[in-house]
Amino acid sequence: MQLETLAIHAGREPDLATGAVAPSPILSTTFARDAQGDYPHGHIYSRSSNPARAALETLLAALEGGTAAAAFASGSAASMAVFQALSPGDHVIAPDDVYHGTRTQLRELLARWGLSHSLVDLTDLDAVRAAITPSTRLIWAETPSNPLLKISDISGLAEIAHAAGAQLVVDSTFATPVLQRPLALGADLVMHSTTKYLGGHSDVLGGAVIAREPDALFARIRDLQTKGGSVPAPFDCWLLQRSIGTLPLRVRAQTANAQAIAEFLAAHSQVSAVHYPGLRTHAGHVLASRQMSGYGAMLSFQVHGGRDAALAVAGRVQLYTRATSLGGIESLIEHRASVEGPHTSTPQDLLRMSVGLEHVDDLIDDLRQALAG
Repeated sequence: MQLETLAIHAGREPDLATGAVAPSPILSTTFARDAQGDYPHGHIYSRSSNPARAALETLLAALEGGTAAAAFASGSAASMAVFQALSPGDHVIAPDDVYHGTRTQLRELLARWGLSHSLVDLTDLDAVRAAITPSTRLIWAETPSNPLLKISDISGLAEIAHAAGAQLVVDSTFATPVLQRPLALGADLVMHSTTKYLGGHSDVLGGAVIAREPDALFARIRDLQTKGGSVPAPFDCWLLQRSIGTLPLRVRAQTANAQAIAEFLAAHSQVSAVHYPGLRTHAGHVLASRQMSGYGAMLSFQVHGGRDAALAVAGRVQLYTRATSLGGIESLIEHRASVEGPHTSTPQDLLRMSVGLEHVDDLIDDLRQALAG
């Protein structure tokens, strides 16, 4: 089945008891045994499994072409489970412009636990090869990256990882399954902050890890999910499943808006750089065209005049909301360096945008007046 069909039908069937077409979340925390002490419906306790979570995980695995998925209470919980599934003394390679929350986990939490890491420009495969050590067990890729929208070669990274006896995980939150299928390109695991495009309405937290094969690493991730207890509530699973039905339409419309906005910004005299892989001038444009079916709805741009000028532009927008997060139907803008704090490597003159579903002419007009000062 095609993605649009899977987004609506995978993990979703009419309710056997009532015939209801729209599924309802099962909020119960516990499930009854039969007279023999067995669980005839397969569920014991909602931390271990719940019908709404099972349906969501079936859907997520289908969208990514994987064999299994584990849903979490947030994207951070999902990434933390992947790292905790490794062992003290193991080594992780991650992007030099990795999402600051992932960087914080590696630097402040997991380093104290004995997990080492190297931050490398993953667009340079020779640099990745040079960073491999005998204890490297994982390459963590993020493509497109946050916030510089760098594009990494998933197939090339998978080849390097597997040759070293390591595995490749791709944070594909920006791309979504609509635009990129990392498992088909050789990745072992795909991670999503489902809070973002999969939720799509800025009203639910979630995360997920999807496996190409149910191997030992994924088994440990599943174990951490249930024993660690960082699971999404049934209602959150229901919200995500409801929203994913429109995911292909939303992402493609948002991507079209982002392309037009990127082209407008690239031609503006007050803009010094635009980071968007849909532009032919982007360093990763050719690679993105090969491994993605679209360039996404995230972009960032730098303005002349430094930090103060960037903050002034963000302060003058009227239609964009100044807020953290991304992937919702509304357009957001933020000064990333301020959000990321003193350890940031993000340029001080950079603004990151999540392009929504408003009319693109209105979005461009708002940026035009904000840049005019």
